[in-house]
Amino acid sequence: MATDSRRLTIGVGLLVLCSALVIFGGLPDTPVPDIALAIAALGMAAGSLLVGFSQDGIGV
Repeated sequence: MATDSRRLTIGVGLLVLCSALVIFGGLPDTPVPDIALAIAALGMAAGSLLVGFSQDGIGV
């Protein structure tokens, strides 16, 4: 199966970046607003969809 490396790279990047933001936001006394954590959660969902659909054929 062929893999779309652009989708895979963007998906992994989103997952890493948003996961780090969620973990950092969970620490006590951090100035991360709740809306940023909600957007990071959506970014994680989008990243996992991009990774799942990076191969040809049936997706997630």
